[in-house]
Amino acid sequence: MMVGPLSARRAHHNDQIGPNTMGRIICVANQKGGVGKTTTTVNLAASLAEMRKKVLLIDLDPQGNATMGCGVDKYELETSVLDVLLGDKQARSAVVRSVENLFDVLPANSDLTAAEVKLLEAPMREKRLSLALEPLRALYDYILIDCPPSLNMLTLNSLVAADGVLVPIQTEYYALEGLSALLSTIEQIRAHRNPRLQLEGIVRTMHDPRNNLANEVSSQLINHFGDKVFRTIIPRNVRVAEAPSHGLPVLLYDKASRGAISYMALASEVTRRHQSPAPATPNSTPA
Repeated sequence: MMVGPLSARRAHHNDQIGPNTMGRIICVANQKGGVGKTTTTVNLAASLAEMRKKVLLIDLDPQGNATMGCGVDKYELETSVLDVLLGDKQARSAVVRSVENLFDVLPANSDLTAAEVKLLEAPMREKRLSLALEPLRALYDYILIDCPPSLNMLTLNSLVAADGVLVPIQTEYYALEGLSALLSTIEQIRAHRNPRLQLEGIVRTMHDPRNNLANEVSSQLINHFGDKVFRTIIPRNVRVAEAPSHGLPVLLYDKASRGAISYMALASEVTRRHQSPAPATPNSTPA
């Protein structure tokens, strides 16, 4: 039975992570469409939340698919990320809860298409999102941004706000198409707008190990990018494809599915990359 999306519910923030803790902002970007970008953002958010991490998902795509995939009805939004970008609302007041109160969502709908034109005339146009998120960083462990499938002003705002860029790539013939342009953009943003920006990693999505070409592309990615490629591979999985139509992350739709297990593994990898190394003991000897 189809489960419809929930109406937006306000999020309440009563506690912070810690006195000096700043959440890591990761934008999920690839200007090539159909690579599992929104699916990865939603399911990574749910998996991190399942690991007791405080997570905010920001939908920066006018299609609003991430919003719907989190169980929030994009047609019934009182406020959205557009209001935040234009300075009409504080980000905190626009945040709502996802299905089953798993994590927080800063939602979007088709109204966001107006942002592209309006931001062109706005002061500090590329820093609007970054400035809006500053008061929220201490409230979350991770802030994930679902970018539109293009290098436009919305994606630029995401890159200027982010600490890292996670790039989903489908293991197919055209997988590397546009990747060099994205990496070049990351370098330009780091040089001129956001010196902390780095490549978070590349995640292989919709992978079919029975396909020789898919395995070849996977090997090429590892040869070229090394440990920047996450070990976890997201398989092509029916449950992952079905979950959005129910307004659910796959973790809530079918926790035992291969897709859900893979996204939990990806979340574990993400957190391990950001764990601080244990302090050396007085008797420890350098390797």
